[in-house]
Amino acid sequence: MANVISDETIDYVGILSKLELSEQEKEQAKKDMGRMLDYIDKLNELDTSQAEPMSHVFPVHNVFREDVVTNEDLREEILANAPEQKEGQFEVPKTVE
Repeated sequence: MANVISDETIDYVGILSKLELSEQEKEQAKKDMGRMLDYIDKLNELDTSQAEPMSHVFPVHNVFREDVVTNEDLREEILANAPEQKEGQFEVPKTVE
């Protein structure tokens, strides 16, 4: 285990995460963090020079459809259902003075 986590680091992480850890929990957290950092170091050993950068793990394509109007202007039919209308719009009672 090349990465050794200090007691100060564990205390600082505890403060940031607003956790109160017992001494046993602190020791376990130190071991866990050390293993995580060791794994990251192991990943850094990989040769990624031939790997293409990507923005997402899965191939993502634009799934948006083309914005096309599919219905005609039904304004007059819709306004025919309005109890009151004014200048081609619904007229509603005033709610704010």
